[in-house]
Amino acid sequence: MSIEVKGLIKSYGEQKAVNTVSFSVGKGEIVGFLGPNGAGKSTTMKMITGYLEPDAGDISVCGISVKNQPLEIKKKIGYLPEANPLYFDMYIREYLDFIAGIHHVPNSANKIEEVIDLTGLRPESAKKIGQLSKGYKQRVGLAAALIHDPEVLILDEPTTGLDPNQIIEIREVIRKLGKDKTVLFSSHILQEVEALCDRVIIINKGQLVADDSISKLHAGGKGQYVKVTFGHAPEKSLIESISGTSGKESSDGLTWTMETTNPDLLRKQLMELSLQHNLNIVSLQSGTSSLEDIFRELTSSKNNA
Repeated sequence: MSIEVKGLIKSYGEQKAVNTVSFSVGKGEIVGFLGPNGAGKSTTMKMITGYLEPDAGDISVCGISVKNQPLEIKKKIGYLPEANPLYFDMYIREYLDFIAGIHHVPNSANKIEEVIDLTGLRPESAKKIGQLSKGYKQRVGLAAALIHDPEVLILDEPTTGLDPNQIIEIREVIRKLGKDKTVLFSSHILQEVEALCDRVIIINKGQLVADDSISKLHAGGKGQYVKVTFGHAPEKSLIESISGTSGKESSDGLTWTMETTNPDLLRKQLMELSLQHNLNIVSLQSGTSSLEDIFRELTSSKNNA
């Protein structure tokens, strides 16, 4: 595995920012790392990169212990932090040359031009970093993370400040990089995560609440639903008598949205219920919720109280 995290713990005073988190990411995977603000995403990423020391737990990158060989793992990782640190008085090429020098990159001039093209910096490449828009500053940070051709990319909100067209362009860069690198990235734009990732890791209040493919999260009932509307409100106990479901009724009691792992069976049960109790079903439909719906379900305060 390119990234292995086992039993990771980090506390700030009495508050556990990361609480016994474990997961692994293999080569060629692009994995979305999700969670609400304050869930522990950035803290976890900083510990993986060696910028922050955990209180407990083990981390290895490309088989190298972060604790025992912190300098070696930095050679393997390209890191774009959420607060993108840049030298605003330096020109883009000057800054990238500085970063390339730190990593002892051979043929650095050619590599600089390569990452400038890869990240779409060419139109602004003659400017000082301080003259750039927020979106182009973000591209400089991404170029700096790529300059030494790392095996693992840790990207914390890589599309922050980008317009919709720029988001699509950076998304394509990440997709291309994911063919031969390991990419772990966080984002609050869940449509972006769905477009890029087959798998997501979700943490909430410092704890792991999901680690699976998006398709399996849907198939596991985290996303499948049946929505039924009646001509007159049924007795609540009738709907609740259907086993294996959890439902939410509308304020007028006419419409129920019911989560299920088997939509076909639930539709059949509802039809049978309507015949037995003379219920008039006006509409009956099934569907799959978005990743946003699944995220809200897994991280809502009522489910994690």
